[in-house]
Amino acid sequence: MTDSSKGRSPQPFTIDVPQDDLDDLTARLKATRFAQDLDNEDEYYGLSTAYIKPLVEYWADGFDWRAAEKRLNSYPQFKVEIDGTPVHFIHVRGKGPNPTPLLVLHGWPWPGEFNYPVIGPLTDPAAHGGDPADSFDVIVPTLPGFTWSSPVKGDLNYWKIADVLHTLMTDVLGYNRYGSVGSDYGALVNSALGHKYADSIIGLHYGHDLPPGMFQHDRYWDLTGGAPIPEDASPQLREDIMKMHSTYASHVAVHMLDGQTLTHGLNDSPVALLAWLVQRWKKWSDKNGDFEQAFSRDFILTQATAFWVTQTIGSSIRMYRNAVRYPWTPQHDRQPTVEPPAGFTFLLGDVYPPGVHTVEERIAAFEHGPTRGFFNPVYVNAHPKGGHFVHYENPEALVSDVRETFRKLR
Repeated sequence: MTDSSKGRSPQPFTIDVPQDDLDDLTARLKATRFAQDLDNEDEYYGLSTAYIKPLVEYWADGFDWRAAEKRLNSYPQFKVEIDGTPVHFIHVRGKGPNPTPLLVLHGWPWPGEFNYPVIGPLTDPAAHGGDPADSFDVIVPTLPGFTWSSPVKGDLNYWKIADVLHTLMTDVLGYNRYGSVGSDYGALVNSALGHKYADSIIGLHYGHDLPPGMFQHDRYWDLTGGAPIPEDASPQLREDIMKMHSTYASHVAVHMLDGQTLTHGLNDSPVALLAWLVQRWKKWSDKNGDFEQAFSRDFILTQATAFWVTQTIGSSIRMYRNAVRYPWTPQHDRQPTVEPPAGFTFLLGDVYPPGVHTVEERIAAFEHGPTRGFFNPVYVNAHPKGGHFVHYENPEALVSDVRETFRKLR
C-alpha cells in the first residue's frame, strides 16, 4: 500500500457546479463573436459556423445543466487521492453469485457518460436478459486530468495512470485480482496494466488494439509514421486512407506539437472548446450512421460543460505529449508484451483500419496485423454498428463480447 493511499477511504462525491460558474459560462456564450465561414457548407475546412451557431445558442439559452447534473449524480460516485492524484470514479456492485471486479476505461475526449450505458448490463445481467453468473463489480474511473479527476500535477500519461488505477483497485478498493476494459487512450492504460501487473489481471478487453509504447518514434505526431500511401493502392483503399488521415491526424499533431498553445483558447472560450470537441465526436462517430440521432444536443453539451467547469481540457490534452516526454519502459522482455488473456471488440463504423468493410475483414486485419503479437487474444469479434466510441455507440456489442471473454477466464 502506498503511503498516500494508506488509511484513505474513498469519499462519496456529488457533482454540484457553483451557479456563478454557470452564469459566467452563459455570459461568455451570449457574447460569442462567430467567425465568417464562406464556402464551407460541406465542412471542407472544418466544423462550420452554420453547424456550431445553433448549438451555442441552445447552450446559452435552453440547455439545462442542473437536469444533466441530476442524471450524472444518479450513479454512486466517489473520489480519492492516490500519490497526490485525485481520482473520481463510479463503483457499482454486481448482482450475481460471484461478480468479477472490472475497470471500464475511457478515451479522449469521452469520459463520464460515454461509458454509462454498459454499467447496468454488466452489473445486473439478469435485469438485461442475461445470466447472473456474468455479473461484474464495475468501476468506471474518470482518468486523472479529465473533468472530475482534477486538478492534477503535470506529468501524467497512460502508464503513470495505470499505476494509479492499480493502486485504486488493489490498495484502496481491496481487490486482489481484477479485469479491465479499455478503448482509445484507455486501451493504452489497459496495455500498461497488463504488462506491469499481469499477476493481478484476470483478463483484459479492448475496443482498440493499442499496445504500450505508442507514440515513441521519431515522428510521434504523425499517426502514419511518415508512411506514404502505397503506389499500387486501389482507388477505394486510397480513399479510405485519406479519410483516416482527415479524421484522426489533426488532433494528434496539434496535441503533440502545440497542445498548450491550443489550450489557451479552449480554456478561455467555451465556443472554441465546444468546436474542438464536437469535431472529434462528429468525425469519429459511426461513418455509416447518423450523428445527430446518436448524439443528442443535451448529451453533447453535458460533456462540454463538464470539461468547461473543471477547466480540464488542457490537462486532458497534455496526456498526449507526456507519452513522449515520459516514455514507457518495459518491465520485462517476456512475450507477449501484454500477457493477460484479452478480448477485442471492433466496430466497422470506425475509419481505422482503412480497406476494411466487413466483419471478417476487420477480424483478419487484426489477426494478421502489426499489433496482434503484443497481446494474448482469447476472443476477437467485430460488429457493423458503431464508430470509435465503442462503449457509447454499441454498448450491447461490447457487453456481449466482455461477457464472452470473461466466461473463459472466471
